[in-house]
Amino acid sequence: MVVEDIRYDIPSERAEALLEAYRLAGEHLRASSHCLRYEVTRGAEEPRHFIVRIEWDSLEGHLQGFRGGGSFPAFLALVRPFIADIQEMKHYRVEGTWSRP
Repeated sequence: MVVEDIRYDIPSERAEALLEAYRLAGEHLRASSHCLRYEVTRGAEEPRHFIVRIEWDSLEGHLQGFRGGGSFPAFLALVRPFIADIQEMKHYRVEGTWSRP
């Protein structure tokens, strides 16, 4: 599994548009067998900052499977207006987790 983190800096007047774009784009993520989970978080101290965290089955599943699949063009069309607002977009491998039982 890999995690894709996308960090945005979004002006307050565009925040709701970003959230709506990911509400709609989420349909395309859920349709992909390669997407395991996703979440959109907003900064508590700095509400201009958003992080989209997407868990993929593998790097190849994301880059070749999802991006090469039929859902990607529609997904991209929804999030494209915010690409210039991305501060960082990277993949990470999960090295350990912990959660309260």
